[in-house]
Amino acid sequence: MAEPLMVSPEFDPLVEFYGMWNTELAEQYLPLPRVHAHKYECLGGYLTMSPYEGAANAYGESRLNRLMFDAVVAAGFVPYLTVNMRFAGDSWIQPDLAVLRESAGGAVWVPAERVVMPVEFVSPGSRRRDRIDKPGLCARAGVPWYLRVEVEAARRAVYVRLDRLVAGEYVEYTVAHDGQRFRITEPFVLDFDPAELLEPQ
Repeated sequence: MAEPLMVSPEFDPLVEFYGMWNTELAEQYLPLPRVHAHKYECLGGYLTMSPYEGAANAYGESRLNRLMFDAVVAAGFVPYLTVNMRFAGDSWIQPDLAVLRESAGGAVWVPAERVVMPVEFVSPGSRRRDRIDKPGLCARAGVPWYLRVEVEAARRAVYVRLDRLVAGEYVEYTVAHDGQRFRITEPFVLDFDPAELLEPQ
């Protein structure tokens, strides 16, 4: 996104654009100065901000990206880290990982129809968004797959669930906990123990 505009101290984009955020405003004003946010997402004009992930999720994301990368490419898709997945001018999310049908070609905003599978690592502060709101948005947009990962660092537990779009709704396709095998043949071939996503001790 573009460098934030220099505005007067009295001007607060969070207040001025409450409920009215869109991609044009995002390009002009995000990231917000003096706001320590890592992720900016928007649903229906309402902007949400999140700090950097905890180390447990950050490690899991890095590890899963490595596990998936070659398999995604072999299936003819393109793997990405975070992208701006756009549903409408006033709605976008930033999945932790994303599998695209083809290269984004340097685009800032990636249309949802180009996404095969977003990957979300659930954060303590965004459980509802990651488990309910974002999957619902993706399902309505016709995104065929949705992968959710939940890491409990204190218990050294991890859960991976892949949902498939069926008749406009996501249904469970494959699920595995640490110590089990997560095996899929669609949308690409993958086989691993979710425990591999846990930080080393």
